[in-house]
Amino acid sequence: MTYTIAALYRFVEVPDPEALAAEIRALFTGGDLRGTLLVAPEGVNGTLAGSAETIDRLLTALEEKVGLERSEVKFSASEEEPFQRLKIKVKKEIITFRTARVDPNRPGTYVQPEDWNALIAQEDVLVLDTRNSYETEIGTFAGAVLPETANFSEFATYVRENLDPAKHRRVAMFCTGGIRCEKASAFMLQEGFPEVYHLRGGILKYLEQVPEDESTWQGECYIFDKRVAVRSKDLVKT
Repeated sequence: MTYTIAALYRFVEVPDPEALAAEIRALFTGGDLRGTLLVAPEGVNGTLAGSAETIDRLLTALEEKVGLERSEVKFSASEEEPFQRLKIKVKKEIITFRTARVDPNRPGTYVQPEDWNALIAQEDVLVLDTRNSYETEIGTFAGAVLPETANFSEFATYVRENLDPAKHRRVAMFCTGGIRCEKASAFMLQEGFPEVYHLRGGILKYLEQVPEDESTWQGECYIFDKRVAVRSKDLVKT
């Protein structure tokens, strides 16, 4: 069996996260869906795998219930089962800052993958990797600043101690699938940074859509399943 893997998130108000989690659980428990889906008042976030038919049913359900757009989902495939079981969890947040309160519905400016190279080539743009140090060790964009954080909750402290809105007036941010840099962009706007951009769909969508001979990505992209890392060739082009 070839497993279809979908990495997804959406910031959207979820009035009753417990009820939504119960609905999804009822629809897919006992089937071949594996992976983790987080549900919180601010939205949904997850990476899940199953047959193509199962993933199609999942995305249909999430489109109906939270407005998830399929064009925002990052797809890949694996001959081995990437996850052992299905976990659907209710959380306070789908991605956590801890040291700062952030309104994720006021993010920075999206940058499409095909426009990313031109933006980060500009001399006055600070290119910021919002991922953890163990992720950046195996790959990042050429010229990116690496905060060397152990976890995402340290990012706010890094920004406050190392960056200055008066000096770093244009910041372009990226992460694996887009969720961390989207919330981080909202945080930086709150902190007074004038122009904040973030890569739509993250590294995965960039590697999926930008031809390898035009890519400025160096190395591999760390992912959170048994595959550990992927390259452009591992992703399903959509």
